[in-house]
Amino acid sequence: MRHYTSFALVALLSSTSLSLAASAQEANALLDKGNWQAAAAMGVALGSSDGLSVAAKATTLGAGISDRSARQGMLEKAQEDANSAIKLNPNNADAYFELARADGRLAQLVGILESLPLARDIKAALGKAIDLNPKMDEAYVALGLWHAELAAKGSFVAFAYGADGGQIAPNFNKAIALAPNVIIHRVEYANALLKLDANKNKAAAVAQLQKAVTLTPVTYWDKLDLKTAQDKLAALQ
Repeated sequence: MRHYTSFALVALLSSTSLSLAASAQEANALLDKGNWQAAAAMGVALGSSDGLSVAAKATTLGAGISDRSARQGMLEKAQEDANSAIKLNPNNADAYFELARADGRLAQLVGILESLPLARDIKAALGKAIDLNPKMDEAYVALGLWHAELAAKGSFVAFAYGADGGQIAPNFNKAIALAPNVIIHRVEYANALLKLDANKNKAAAVAQLQKAVTLTPVTYWDKLDLKTAQDKLAALQ
């Protein structure tokens, strides 16, 4: 009887875990369709590490298409949800990535001087995400952008934070090797190249955008990224 009880308990816990995973997947499915508010609400309601990671992702993406006046508060909420996800599961790579993403978007929003204190936090979160999941393509994109953002601020800032313009290409190439058909990877690679040296890297940026516009969008966000790629390419040509 004792063995049966243990087996039943394990089965119940496994069933609960699968249910939570399915719900997190459902939240992600809503997000893929552009329903970021519903996805965020569902993720928070789950109360799980996976759910809160989706909530952070949804709120960060939603901030990108919301009024500028609302973005800081939204990104701070995304930071809060990502930190809560990490507390619930310190081995959740997605949670560390979403914390880094929210931090990075907030840094871009508030400006150069105000964002520098976040630089080390962003790199640390990305490093943890990659340690936990070495095949996380998005983390390599974010790390490439991190190096580009800080290297573009000058040699003093780059040295102080350990940024290196020479790390942009390796990180983006790694991301693209892992996920060759993701539009935003090519767009962000172009952005990083232009940020580092717009004149010197224009041709390479155009090449990335030319590839981006040939890719097929899958999600609502991919469609936005495709439009961004098309607009950037037209402006550069």
